[in-house]
Amino acid sequence: MITNTADTLSRGMAILAENMGIVEAETFIYLVKSEGFDYTKWQRDYFDNKTKEELDAEMDEYFANHPYSGDKTKII
Repeated sequence: MITNTADTLSRGMAILAENMGIVEAETFIYLVKSEGFDYTKWQRDYFDNKTKEELDAEMDEYFANHPYSGDKTKII
């Protein structure tokens, strides 16, 4: 799916607001901007500190709690 910047920002904000509430979503955005948050570094730090077994367990738990409900015959 190709979207423009405004669409991406709008969808992202809607997702944050739906899952965190508008106040916490705004706080999150403020913190990311003011702290110079580096997503790539954060991901590297997070994943580098996990064992394969821990990651496997997290993935299993996620998939158990979030079963795929889309059309299994379509490929993105």
